[in-house]
Amino acid sequence: MLIKIYITLKEGILDPQGKAVQHSLHTLGYPAVENVRIGKYIELNLDNTSRDVLDVQIKDMCNKLLANPIIEDYRYEIEN
Repeated sequence: MLIKIYITLKEGILDPQGKAVQHSLHTLGYPAVENVRIGKYIELNLDNTSRDVLDVQIKDMCNKLLANPIIEDYRYEIEN
């Protein structure tokens, strides 16, 4: 099964990379761009048929390695 994981900084956490991109977009002539936030997107395949087991494994991977739960939120989608 294809797993798509989206990781973003939690609300209120400073995003210096997002600020740099926003500044660059303003410099390029896009002054209306506001509140740029940069995140991560991860795809992986897991061979497992049980949705319950997949949920546990994905949450474990995100909490232990893929995301920093102190400053990042994550969500995921499972596709057959």
